[in-house]
Amino acid sequence: MGKKQRDCVTCGGPVGYLDRQHCCLCWRRMKEQAAKAPCPSCGLDRVLQDDTGRCITCSRVCTECGHPVRSPQNQLCRECRRRAGQLAGQRTCPRCQKPGYLRETTGWCGHCSRPRQGKNPPRICRECGQLRRHAGLGLCSACWQKHPGRPFIRGEHLQERLTDPPVWLADFVAQVAARHCVARACGFITDLGRLLEDEHSNSPQALLERSRRPGRSMGSFARALEDFFTLRGLALPTDQDERLATGRRRRRVEAVPEPLRPAVAAFDTSRMRAQDRARRAGTRPRSNHTLETALATMRDLAIFLINEQHKADWSLVDVHDIEAFLTVLPRARKRRLTVLRQFFRFARAQKLVLADPTRGLIAKGAKGFRGKTLTLDQQRELFRRWTTDEQVHPHEALVGILALLHGASSSEVRLLQVTEVDRLAQTIRLGKRPHPVPLDPASWTVLLRCLNHREVWPTENPHVMVTKGTKAGRSPASTAYLSHVLDDCGFPPRMIRSTRLVDLVNTMDPKLVAAAFGMDPQAALIYLADHVDPGRLSDR
Repeated sequence: MGKKQRDCVTCGGPVGYLDRQHCCLCWRRMKEQAAKAPCPSCGLDRVLQDDTGRCITCSRVCTECGHPVRSPQNQLCRECRRRAGQLAGQRTCPRCQKPGYLRETTGWCGHCSRPRQGKNPPRICRECGQLRRHAGLGLCSACWQKHPGRPFIRGEHLQERLTDPPVWLADFVAQVAARHCVARACGFITDLGRLLEDEHSNSPQALLERSRRPGRSMGSFARALEDFFTLRGLALPTDQDERLATGRRRRRVEAVPEPLRPAVAAFDTSRMRAQDRARRAGTRPRSNHTLETALATMRDLAIFLINEQHKADWSLVDVHDIEAFLTVLPRARKRRLTVLRQFFRFARAQKLVLADPTRGLIAKGAKGFRGKTLTLDQQRELFRRWTTDEQVHPHEALVGILALLHGASSSEVRLLQVTEVDRLAQTIRLGKRPHPVPLDPASWTVLLRCLNHREVWPTENPHVMVTKGTKAGRSPASTAYLSHVLDDCGFPPRMIRSTRLVDLVNTMDPKLVAAAFGMDPQAALIYLADHVDPGRLSDR
């Protein structure tokens, strides 16, 4: 370096060049730093390679997997070098033709050199008599799966596994084994063991709450536990019906258009409070079906106002809108008008509307019976179908013959229990009727056929009509099942029952019919015709 010209502006060292501000060391460092850039892989400032765009360390990658290789002498990463070393020591096994480490004693790989666990030789199954391998108790696998002692064996194993087994465990095992098939009973016992072995409380009420599944159905296991605990008084019934009713009401409220939804939601809340007050006061509260029907009417009205009348506020509704809505379903005018009066009375009290648009409306229409009835030929055809055709389902024959000859409603047949059947007197108890109903030979034969069909099910359900869904519990058949049980005959149960009531009321004293059927006298008078049969008048 030549003569010192000035001091370096970075380190203060001598600078021997006229056109520089830095010494040689700082000048070299600045040139090296200018050639570097952040590496995309490691993020450090390095000189990037032209071919890879990364630093020289990150540019060395494994030829097998592409992972970085730190040492310049290696072409493979550590994992690939280890795998290559293992493969180099392996040979093809002469037995399984797969690569492996051959043993000196056998000349085979380790899998082939290990001794196999010998299987028991097949024997004759004591149930089916076939030569098969046994699964337990001298039975083959197929017969063991159907063996009725499996639930009890699983219950004994569960009782041995628990440190403090409940006293009701044996009774539960016996009940599910009697009501369900072997596989489902074993599944219930397994689910119960899972609940008993966790860290939560093992009280019956706590077990019942934890066994419930989320959603609209709480599950067959929870229903079995509920039937067992409630029958023995160990736990209270669940609120599953209330949950389902709450979900149905919520779906009806959510179907209301957004501008009109808050008022309908407030109306539902007020009616729920009224239902709770009536239940606590001991009066007759509105049923869930009544509340859901009212919300369905309000949903239809809200959709009608938005789509047809183009009104998005309850305060804009007038009597013409209500009258137009009621004309959509003329036969439901009275029922819908009752709901609308209740809603607008609530809305006026809440200052949602200034005037009640339903105040001047009346429920037009006669109060008499306006339904359809069967002709004599149709009645004879149905009677022959239910008494002579063996292909007809026993439930259809029972519901139809009791409605045709005895005027029984679907709810009366649905709630009919075995204890209400008197085999000696050949009578049954139907609903709220004050006296037993004597059965004619045809009706008694149909009832016996239904009872024989019930005996095929291994059930403890007390009702006469037992379905596949109710055979394991004690609840009656669903209303949906009863509403479709007569679909094959082509006539609904209400029409068949109305035919019998119209005939009885017009040929006998309506008060006697009401007393025999347990009906209100006003209800029986609805079926009274408004004309006189000329054939019944005395000849003058």
